[in-house]
Amino acid sequence: MRVLIVEDDETLADGLSVGLRLQGFTPELVTCCADAREALAQGGFSAVVLDLMLPDGSGLDLLAGLRAGGDRLPVLLLTALDQVRDRIGGLDAGADDYLGKPFDLGEVSARLRAIIRRAEGRASALLEWNGLRLDPSRMSGEMDGRELRFSRREFSVLRALIETPGVIVEKDRLEERLYGWQEGVESNAVEVHVHKLRAKLGAGFIETVRGVGYRLAEPRP
Repeated sequence: MRVLIVEDDETLADGLSVGLRLQGFTPELVTCCADAREALAQGGFSAVVLDLMLPDGSGLDLLAGLRAGGDRLPVLLLTALDQVRDRIGGLDAGADDYLGKPFDLGEVSARLRAIIRRAEGRASALLEWNGLRLDPSRMSGEMDGRELRFSRREFSVLRALIETPGVIVEKDRLEERLYGWQEGVESNAVEVHVHKLRAKLGAGFIETVRGVGYRLAEPRP
């Protein structure tokens, strides 16, 4: 899950980015409203972590602009402003949740997963397909009684496929899951991770659609 972090405190932003990566997210970091708008225009994010006080404007103005344009991307506010009126203002502007600084990284991750699930209309965090049960909170799965462990990038590819079962997911979209919009992409990265996933799930679990991308195979009879 790609998450945009909009935070101008370098130490805080770096710590948040590292922590979210360890929790299975793919964070992108920007430090001002202008860069946030540019990143959001690229698309592909699952949620935004937004500071209210930014060097070129208010995070509330950025949020209001998103909502005015009909964008319902989940937004979690992180701010040092802990007055009740500030929390109310953020939520009234369209934020999905709110945390004051200092915060616990585990709680940030849990709240992000919750607002993303709500936005996707899922009551359960577990994802299931063809005998496989995935637990995003642990980046693990279970299949035929076996527990499966995945690397962060393996899990990112598998999650992109299982969220749209049976539908072809283009290679470019999978690359977006693996890398940030400011990162270079290794030419064979997707193929490498699909190969590793097939070794764990079975050769026929993921189908290659030549020249396009990948999809999950139809359920077993």
